[in-house]
Amino acid sequence: MVVAPIAAGRQAALSELLESLNSRPGVVDPLNSILPFAQFGQLHFARLVILDDPTREDIRQHGIAPLPLPPSLLFLGDCDGDGDDFLESLVRHAGKGLRQIFSHCEGLGSTDDLLQWLKDHSRRPAAMYVNWIGRTVAQIHEESALHHALVSYLAGQTADFALQEPRIIWQKLIAFVDDEIAAQRLTLSPAAATPIGWRIGNLLDLLGVPVVLLIIAPLLIVYLPIFAYQLRRRETADPEIAPRPDRDHVRRLAGLEDHDVVNQFSAIGAVKPGLFRRWTVTFLVWILDYGARHLYHRGHLTRVSTIHFARWVFLDGKTRLFFASNYDGSLEAYMDDFINKVGWGLNLVFSNGVGYPRTNWLIFQGAKDEQKFKNYIRRHQLPTEVWYNAHPGLTAFDLEINSRICQGLTKNFMRDDEIRQWLKLI
Repeated sequence: MVVAPIAAGRQAALSELLESLNSRPGVVDPLNSILPFAQFGQLHFARLVILDDPTREDIRQHGIAPLPLPPSLLFLGDCDGDGDDFLESLVRHAGKGLRQIFSHCEGLGSTDDLLQWLKDHSRRPAAMYVNWIGRTVAQIHEESALHHALVSYLAGQTADFALQEPRIIWQKLIAFVDDEIAAQRLTLSPAAATPIGWRIGNLLDLLGVPVVLLIIAPLLIVYLPIFAYQLRRRETADPEIAPRPDRDHVRRLAGLEDHDVVNQFSAIGAVKPGLFRRWTVTFLVWILDYGARHLYHRGHLTRVSTIHFARWVFLDGKTRLFFASNYDGSLEAYMDDFINKVGWGLNLVFSNGVGYPRTNWLIFQGAKDEQKFKNYIRRHQLPTEVWYNAHPGLTAFDLEINSRICQGLTKNFMRDDEIRQWLKLI
């Protein structure tokens, strides 16, 4: 993720340039001449967003003036492998277009090192969620092609397979796929080895966070009554700011949504003033990142299974929090999913933001006040001017089904009941 302030007087020209990357509002041209996203085989999703907090004045209700937020340009890419490697590939193959886009920002001269400038303006996520760690763009495309090939093959073999045993059908499907691979009409690439450095870092994080929590546990226990008092005093006094969002704002957002089964979401908001809220949200997002990295990395975030990628990023010295996600279905269904399944989780993090519906003891109420919560979400949401999806038409559920189909073809043995269940996937 790269964030850079837009130069004075350049925002209108930048918006016009970003619009030219789309074939129509909300639908990117994946092979546009400026930033041809589809040429980068490791890129799942990407977006370009103009950051300009529409709710910056809300913090006045806490008795303080809003911090200045000059409009900034944000580029975000969810990619396979190392982020720096992807950035180098991006500059190497689309440097001219990137320079054209970021030339509207402060500090990028025509002779400056573009790669170094982008790295200098990069922002690390405080927390990040990946639906299925290790599932690559190439794997998604290959498994989707495999599923389509099997469906087409079975459609032409209905009469022959009608009376045959499931095991015979399974064996014939394996033979069919082997023939298709030999004829180079299908490809099923072996999974790339996980870098040893990533494995070591992940293991250290897995073990390190519990160790740190164990070390500071006595301090947390002593502080807990003080924390409870400070929390309740603020929860009962902090203002709720959730008026109905502006109709034009909602109309613009809606025009960028529902062009595919997968949608994008970008939002920004101020953290409530004071060190108490800042430290609280920092700690909770740290715990969230641990859970997303080690517990919720196989198809679901707690009970929600419709999110492909999500990230939480602190900005401006942790006075603001940016959130971005790629999710299946409509925004209304997305919000309902969270409210009904994991409202307490929303409350833990976002109740530390200015204007959030009032919570009790950090996890109760809050998002359960449905209309206030939905107004809060829409008011903080930003138009995503450019959004790229490398695998349109495929939900997270589809990706899981396709992977299970592929796995069924590579097993040496399955019981008859397992084969019947596997055939139902196709």
